[in-house]
Amino acid sequence: MPDTASLSPLTRAQHFAEQLGIHLPVLLAPMAGACPPSLSIAVANAGGLGACGALMMKPAEILSWCSEFRAQSQGAFQLNLWIPDPPPVRDTQLENRQREFLANWGPPVPPQAAQSALPDFEKQCEALLSASPKAVSSIMGLYPPRFVAELKARGILWFATATTVEEARAAAAAGADAIVAQGMEAGGHRGAFRASDAEYQLVGLLALLPQIVDAVDVPVIATGGIADTRAIAAALLLGASAVQIGTGLLRAPESTIHPAYADRLARTEAHDTMLTRAFSGRLGRSVATTYVRAAANGPAPAPYPVQRGLTSAMREAARQAADPERMQLWAGQSAKFAQAEPAGEIVRSLWEGAVRLLQHAAS
Repeated sequence: MPDTASLSPLTRAQHFAEQLGIHLPVLLAPMAGACPPSLSIAVANAGGLGACGALMMKPAEILSWCSEFRAQSQGAFQLNLWIPDPPPVRDTQLENRQREFLANWGPPVPPQAAQSALPDFEKQCEALLSASPKAVSSIMGLYPPRFVAELKARGILWFATATTVEEARAAAAAGADAIVAQGMEAGGHRGAFRASDAEYQLVGLLALLPQIVDAVDVPVIATGGIADTRAIAAALLLGASAVQIGTGLLRAPESTIHPAYADRLARTEAHDTMLTRAFSGRLGRSVATTYVRAAANGPAPAPYPVQRGLTSAMREAARQAADPERMQLWAGQSAKFAQAEPAGEIVRSLWEGAVRLLQHAAS
């Protein structure tokens, strides 16, 4: 991609959008479990970039998602995978303490619940190549060089999520076409390359973004706490070429999240979220529900994905009971700005408002 450092914020963003074949430099965040085709279709048809968080999807499910998207949109999208962690170190006593704790919040947890299997990563990567999206994105680390070479050979862009300048430099050196700078305000899982660093390398987007922009020679996409026009304008002024929005689009009807989840987002102030490992074993930002607060003083969570398996029954029971205090409610610190409007209208309105702010600032 061409050097755009000397361009105005709007011109830089427009150039990046042209590179992606989209009209608006607004990307849907690839949220695993919360990116149905309907949401991406709405965002893409409004001019943005759709997304699918394919973490828990088998290859056939990934390809089916892409087929449904393409049947209803001529737009573009990204597919995202987590880079796998080393196998978890199992601790039976710790798992038993978790099972006893979780029994207070849902059905009894059988020992076999800890056997949480993940889809085959290499086969998922093959499906991503077969799907041929506009971009493939990564989180929790870097794709293997051989897979990166395949992406480049097929003209598929690689967006690498980074939570520190060090990670951004490593991603750029590995061949990433753009860096997704994830501030600590972001909802859902932290993208730290090393799980053990996630709690200690907490950098807000306002500080992280310009430092990454200065450190790499590829476009930077800002994400984390972006849900209104002011945040978009600020991100572009700080050097971003585009923004990525997750929580800010979850209340749109096309997201199909549980109504209790959507309602809770509308009442969530910035201080009503907290970082927790209580759902999956990996650190993520959630609404500070009764369960999340209790878990902070409870037994240590099992590692990912063991903890995810242990909490599965509780999460399903909470969903069926429409009980947000036990549900997995990932949310960024700007959750309160999420609008209960069609996703396409939200994207267009946010971008138009940001353009007005930037034009006013330049006049």
